[in-house]
Parts: sequence; C-alpha cells; structure tokens
Amino acid sequence: MLNFEFMTRLLRYFLLFTLLFVAVGIISAQEESSIRGLHKVKRKETIFGISRMYDITIEELIAANPEMKDPDYELKKGDVLKIPFPGKTVEATQSQTKPSEVAPVASGGEIKGRPIRLGVMLPLHDINGDGRRMVEYYRGILMACDSLKKLGMSVDVHAWNTPENGDIRTVLLDDDATKCDLIIGPLYSKQMDVLSEFVKTYDIRLVIPFSINAPQLTTNRNIFQIYQSPTTQNEQTVTHFVSQFKDYHPVFIDCNDSTSKKGDFTTALRRQLEQRDIVYSITNLNSSAESFQKAFSKTKKNVVILNTGRSKELGVAFSKLNGLTLNNSDLDITMFGYTDWLLYTRTHLDNFYKYNTYIPSAFYYNPVSLATQRLQQKYRWNFHSDMQNVLPRFAITGFDHAYFFLRGLHKYGKNFNGAAGMFGYPPVQTPLQFERYGNGGLRNKTQLFVHYKSDHTVETIKF
Repeated sequence: MLNFEFMTRLLRYFLLFTLLFVAVGIISAQEESSIRGLHKVKRKETIFGISRMYDITIEELIAANPEMKDPDYELKKGDVLKIPFPGKTVEATQSQTKPSEVAPVASGGEIKGRPIRLGVMLPLHDINGDGRRMVEYYRGILMACDSLKKLGMSVDVHAWNTPENGDIRTVLLDDDATKCDLIIGPLYSKQMDVLSEFVKTYDIRLVIPFSINAPQLTTNRNIFQIYQSPTTQNEQTVTHFVSQFKDYHPVFIDCNDSTSKKGDFTTALRRQLEQRDIVYSITNLNSSAESFQKAFSKTKKNVVILNTGRSKELGVAFSKLNGLTLNNSDLDITMFGYTDWLLYTRTHLDNFYKYNTYIPSAFYYNPVSLATQRLQQKYRWNFHSDMQNVLPRFAITGFDHAYFFLRGLHKYGKNFNGAAGMFGYPPVQTPLQFERYGNGGLRNKTQLFVHYKSDHTVETIKF
C-alpha cells in the first residue's frame, strides 16, 4: 500500500515536471521563432545603423534586446544582439501591405506601391555652425524615417550638401533629384530662385524648414514654408496678445537697451491698443519706486511688456517687480515676453512662475516630456553624442518636420496640404498647421503662447 502511494505520488510529480518542461520548451520555441539571428557589434557601429542593416526599426531591435531600455545602456564593441524578424503590425488601412512597402495613398495621390522619395538639400558638413546644425537636423529626419517603418512606410532618402557658397544647380542635375516627391531645403535665400523653378517644373513638394526670405511662396503652390517672417510673427503676436489680454491693463517698461530690436513689436502693439481705446502705461527701469508703482492698476490685472529680450534687463525688471509686490501684495501682475526668454529658464524660472509669464514662440522644447526624452536617448544611442544645447533642438525639429510631411504624403499623396485635421500627430517640439498664402504656396500659421503658471506647471496655448 505504501509502495503504491509512493509510486502514485512519484508519477504525479513526473507528469507535472514533464508538463512544465514542455511548456518551457514551447515558450522558448516561440521566443526563438521571433529571432532570425545574432549580431556581434563592431567598432563604431550604432543602433541606428544596425537596425537599417537588417531592415528593422529601432523599436523592434530594442524589443528583442530589453537591456537596451536601461537609460544608462551604451552599445559597445563585442556586444551580441538578437536580431528579430521585421514586424508585421501596420495601420488598419495597410493590413495587406508588407512592412518594406508603402500602401497605396488616398485617391488623387501619385505615390502608390513604392517608397516615398525624399530629398534633403542643406549644408551637411562640419565646417561651421550652419553645417553642424543641419547635420543634426538631418539626423532627426533619419530617426523619423526609422520610426515610420513600423507604420508600413518606406522612404528612399537622398541627401546633398548645399553649402552657402555652392551652386545648387549642379545638385539639381542629378537624376535622383528630379524623381523626388518631397525636398527639404534650402537654408539660404539665394538658392530659392533656382530651387523654386525646379520643384515647379517637376511637380515636387518643397519644404523650407527655417526662416529665410522666400518671395517665391506668393506664386509657387508647391512650397511649404514652416517659419514665418519676423514681420508676420509680430503681427500674429499682437493679434493674439490683444485677444488674450483684452481685460488687462498693459504696462510697458523701457529698459534703456539701445541694441534692442523689439521696438517693432512694442510699437505695433501700442498702435493696436490705441485703435481699440485700451489705456496703457509707460514706465522705466530707472524710475523711482513711487513713479514705477503709479504705472500699475490696483483694480485690474496688469500685463507687463519689456522693450528688450536680454536676460540682464529681464533680471533687473524682476527685481523691480519683486520690490513693488513686497509692499503691494494685492497687485495682480503677469509678464509677457519674447521667444529669447526660453533660453533663460535656468536663471529666471522661479520668476516666470511667480509672474504667470507668457512667452510667444513657434516651438516649445519640453525637457521633461517622455517623447522628448525618448528622442534624446535614441539620438545618443544612434550617433554617440548628445543634441546641441540650443533652442530649438535641431534633431527634434527634423524629426517633427519629416514625420509630419512623410505621413501626409503617405496618406494623401501630393494632395496633402498640411491643413488641420488631416491626420493626428502630436508634435514633440514644433506644431504644424498650414494655410494657403493667396494663390501661392502654404504657410505654417501655428503660434504658441508658452505659459508658466503660478502653480509651477507649463501649458502651451496653440493659436
């Protein structure tokens, strides 16, 4: 009897062990079935380069090698990586499309069943700041192309170095240039005449990524201009200011900065206020405490405007306001600034929050955003360096631009016009929303007010 019970218990354990062994084997087999091979890392190889070598996305490579998710992970020579098969998950409208192909676009588009052909014509060199910034911007474009792979998209990228003293006409002789669906560039105004005629002749969409003089926008419907001229930016800022602060008492502070170029804005704003019969005050950083106090309203909210964007005068203004509010705690004061001020958060952040500061800008770099942190980490992995510590971050700008336009071309073909609602893309740094400029091209009309709230949070108000 005891022997029988012992044998029964032994048999039960044996069956249980067998089932566990089989289950583990099934799991291991499933895991191995998703891995097509191993790669031993060589000197100077990058995550980006390895993923392109095997026609997979960075996300797919990381998923197969979870240790890469560690924030302190660094790719080193001799590391052995698992290489997965390319993913098969794409958007619902692309369910029959292989990951290496591009699904047909909406009716009316010319891009069907082939990669989108992207041309980049920028100064891509290491000679000066222009080249180094544009190299970083171009790297952001490549990161966007890699991310779009998992949506079933494929992009054929051609890049040409077009320095300031170069002749862009030699680049345009390349047959690959004539076959582009989209060209991003140029950086220099003097290259616009030739390039504008080129894209019109070959029906190519042209994205001007930075602020240059491009009068061709008024007549060439193939052009997208992302950054507006300073005059247009001032006009829009004045319009949005009057709308946002219509119930405030404006206080202009003369900062005695003879180098300032903010006079165009303050003059236009004062003219608009006068046309609307809105009373405002003018004071000076050198005014006595008593005279300075008289410029502020005790019955209405006050909004303060300086006539300089420099950090030094801004610091003096905050000191002056701190002295004022120390003895007049009932005063309600909001500060309105300039895009330059986004560079001064390390010095003035506490006062930005204290005075409920609004800063107009065409972009917002949010270092605590998860999307920003992911891009910065991927950039570090791919290119073994950090992004330049400037605003905006050029790699993130390149990512936003490429992701927006390539998805637009993919979905709508050459009918894509960048209007609001064509598809949902939350930008990491640079919002984009275009409108037709007369009978010419398309111009980004988006502007932000970056609002540093008194509860120590930041919101972006998009117009």
